[in-house]
Amino acid sequence: MDPSALREEGNNLFKSGDVEGAISCYTKALKVSTCDSESAVLYRNRSACYLKLEDYNTFCFMSFSLALDTDQGDIKARFRRAQALHKLGRLDQAFLDAQKCAQLEPKNKAFQELLRQLSAQIQQKVRYLSSTDSRVQQMFKLLLDNSAQASDRQKAAQNLVVLSREDAGAEQIFRNDGVKLLQRLLESQQEDFVLSALRTLVGLCTGHQSRTMAIVNELGMDRLCGVMGSGASSVSLSACHLFQVMFEALTEGMKKDVRGKDEAILPEPSRELRSMLRHLIDMLAAPNVSGPGRDSAINLLVKQVPRKSQKHPDNSLTLWVIDNGLKKILEVAGTVPEITDGPPLTDNTLLSCSVLLNKLYDDLKSDKERENFSTLCEEYVQGPGLESKLRSIQTVSVLLQGPSDVGNRTLEMSGIMDAVISLCASDNITHQQVAVETLIHAAGKAKRASFITANGVALLKDLYKKSENEQIRVRALVGLCKLGSAGGTDFSMKQFAEGSTLKLAKQCRKWLCNDSLPPNSRRWAIEGLAYLTFDADVKEDFVDDKNALQAMFQLAKSEDKTVLFAIGSTLVNCTNSYDVEKPDPQLVELAKYAKQHVPEEHPKDAQSFVEKRVVKLLEAGVVSALVCMVKQESPALTETCRECIARVFLALVERQEDRGMVVAQGGGKALLPLVSESTDVGKIKAAQALAKITITSNPEIAFPGERVYEVVRPLASLLALDCSLLQNFEALMALTNLAGISDRLRQKIIKEKAVPKVEGYMFEEHDLVRAAATECMCNLILSPEVQKLYLVTDSDRLKLLVLYSGEDDERLRKAAAGTLAVLTGEMPEVCARIPSTTSHWLEILQALLLSESQDLRHRGVVITLNLMQAERSLAEKLMESEALEILSVLAKAADASQASVTRAAQCCLDLCLEYGLIRTREERPCKLKSLV
Repeated sequence: MDPSALREEGNNLFKSGDVEGAISCYTKALKVSTCDSESAVLYRNRSACYLKLEDYNTFCFMSFSLALDTDQGDIKARFRRAQALHKLGRLDQAFLDAQKCAQLEPKNKAFQELLRQLSAQIQQKVRYLSSTDSRVQQMFKLLLDNSAQASDRQKAAQNLVVLSREDAGAEQIFRNDGVKLLQRLLESQQEDFVLSALRTLVGLCTGHQSRTMAIVNELGMDRLCGVMGSGASSVSLSACHLFQVMFEALTEGMKKDVRGKDEAILPEPSRELRSMLRHLIDMLAAPNVSGPGRDSAINLLVKQVPRKSQKHPDNSLTLWVIDNGLKKILEVAGTVPEITDGPPLTDNTLLSCSVLLNKLYDDLKSDKERENFSTLCEEYVQGPGLESKLRSIQTVSVLLQGPSDVGNRTLEMSGIMDAVISLCASDNITHQQVAVETLIHAAGKAKRASFITANGVALLKDLYKKSENEQIRVRALVGLCKLGSAGGTDFSMKQFAEGSTLKLAKQCRKWLCNDSLPPNSRRWAIEGLAYLTFDADVKEDFVDDKNALQAMFQLAKSEDKTVLFAIGSTLVNCTNSYDVEKPDPQLVELAKYAKQHVPEEHPKDAQSFVEKRVVKLLEAGVVSALVCMVKQESPALTETCRECIARVFLALVERQEDRGMVVAQGGGKALLPLVSESTDVGKIKAAQALAKITITSNPEIAFPGERVYEVVRPLASLLALDCSLLQNFEALMALTNLAGISDRLRQKIIKEKAVPKVEGYMFEEHDLVRAAATECMCNLILSPEVQKLYLVTDSDRLKLLVLYSGEDDERLRKAAAGTLAVLTGEMPEVCARIPSTTSHWLEILQALLLSESQDLRHRGVVITLNLMQAERSLAEKLMESEALEILSVLAKAADASQASVTRAAQCCLDLCLEYGLIRTREERPCKLKSLV
């Protein structure tokens, strides 16, 4: 723990390119340093690391400041702080530091140049602020003038939105008492003005904690919740977006380890966060809140309350919401829309409640917490009277769709299942509808399905055949579909007679295509197909029915979010993109011998049938439907639903000839959010689909603009031990393609720490993976940071390249030799170390020169030329070997296709002449490079 030794180690790591390692060393040294001057140097060095990483955050700024606190005369630290402040946009403070540096060293050109840049930018900012201030004042004047034309006031409100998206404009609006004006617009009851006010507030709050806290306190949560609870869906969505931005601004403020000067005087934002959550909970059961407003409140709770990662130990917010709001959530879940005494709902509300309840339950850490959750749900479900019983069963139905363990417990309570069966036989349509939906959701598990198969199939059949209400019939049909598919993809497990599932599927398709039915009834037809498409015969019929496919895709693009998971599940089944474990043949034989059940695959689930189904889905427009599904902002688009979409995309890009169509219809763009917002399996599937697209398509076309840089991280995530070798291989191929495009992309790959992973796969036993990793390194070696890695003396990186250049695998040899050719050309100091890597280096090089492959010959000649140019001694060793004769033959080649090889060989011989290692025959013309 010697600070000097740690500082020296940090310096070496910094020089070798390991900036983060250097930061760690400097930080450790600071903890044990007792000398002020030494601490100043350590602070300055650590600050330089953050500057190198382009990490211009508060901590970086603090590191510079601490260096100056220790040594005010540290001009390097002051200049670097000026650079950091410049990058952070704090021009005035940067100017003061740069001015001080210029005063201390007036002739330093770097100081003078920075001072000139800052002066010009400050003048430009002053001019902009003055013009912005006048524009803000003009807009305020128009908006406050009731006699002004409506079109002018509306235009002024829209301009205010645009200005709020810029830092300077947002600050001017806020300083000119704009929040009070926006409050008046919110109270105007005119939708256009209310929307403009909300969007302007979004601009003011985005990424700014202090303004957000001021706005929350000035406007008040009651007023903001009132706006979100209004009847207009567009206003409710805009208010929901504002709440989301506010939450993000406040939570990011809480995460800061070191708070900046602007935030230092403010209290912690946790009080405002709890206040916002309490108001959202109060909105849930409030009768004066609209259906869209209630959906928005549920959506915000889904996004903000549960932990983002299970690794984070604190789930106190979830426990607080359960204690204060679970009964209100269950009250909404138990609301039957046809009963007038409940709060107004939309078609999506009950499913959103299921998602919220499931998120809360999954966020619990202990059995005690889960037991308390279940007990609270059971206490709510118990209640006397028919209407109360109906609400209880509706609550159970919602729980079965969310935390199914809790739902099954409540279903097993005394009298609940009997009540469900009795309500199915009721004459009241509403009672029948609630009971049948509960039966459908209860049939999710094999145990429950077998119980209902024995007790409820006859009742469902009776309802399907005798009911005159289409909504009851379609729900009863879905119940039969779910029970009929209890065997999943196991061809040998049939619940019903042969042909029954095809008949059920035909009726589902008929209802799906019936435009006269309400959307919620057609949604249930999709639910039925989601179960029935486990049967390959049903899949084949469904993909051949173009009208049914189009009807399903139209539902995917509609406002009804509850259909998303059913559509995703149906497409997963049709494309066979679910995971199927292949049983061990020996275990299968043992199972047969023991007379145990052995799953069987349907003949039409063979790969040839699957490929044909994928082609039919692509032709029908499945990609555009999936793109619309990904864009949906709803709790119904759960992580599991996203996983289904990712699985389907992976199946669609399996064939190389189909990838262009997927990219052309926006599939590449749609995959990017799936790699960050899905289950762990879904993220891997989406990343693999991105890899397949990147391998065969031009990445700059498939992911235009800045989007191409978003592809790097998911590809790097596939370079992991828990991914398959195929996924590793495809990720390496895709990264190779990206690394060959630009230096900026190579820097992004390096920043995502993919280089050590690529190096690791260069040792892989599988030939294709090893070659792909070496090819990736061949493109990454163009980066100076990667080149420096090969200067480290205690590594075998260089030796590996030399040895791989002599392997039998031609693809591996080309990649390794290409990497050597670039490396020896860019870094001559590497050349002197090649002879010490292996005693066979000359043999390997000669084998490259004699190779039948022109690419390998060219790489060999370039490496030879680089070695000879680096050191005369290396040229002597080469000329003493058989390389001289080989080069003389290559230099005489008359084949035009080998012109590049011939020129490089001629250059080698010319260099030998210059070194005096060879001479020309006197009897031949001097221009001929013949050798003695």
